[in-house]
Amino acid sequence: MTPGDEVTVLRDEIAAYDDGTVARVRVLRVPSSPRFQEGLKYAFHYGEAGGRRPIIRFDNHHGDQELHVAGTTYDIEFHGLGPLFRAWRAALPIDKRRVWESGVSQ
Repeated sequence: MTPGDEVTVLRDEIAAYDDGTVARVRVLRVPSSPRFQEGLKYAFHYGEAGGRRPIIRFDNHHGDQELHVAGTTYDIEFHGLGPLFRAWRAALPIDKRRVWESGVSQ
């Protein structure tokens, strides 16, 4: 690994719920590149534990900014982690939002 290629975990939290769903927030600082222009790799996920498709997930795993909803993927614009986190949190069932009251900053 060369200097500047380091990956730093900025946030990695998971909550497992009694109904078999999980929510996870993962944000990594990665070297800026054409694929990750912001120098960030992130996922805000909510779905069935061990499930293949999320109920809702915002991510840029492949470099594209995407929203995944019940098996359908949409391209989205990136306006920072804060707005994405707030949109993801608002989509969670009400009883699961409390765990995620603290936001993320870029």
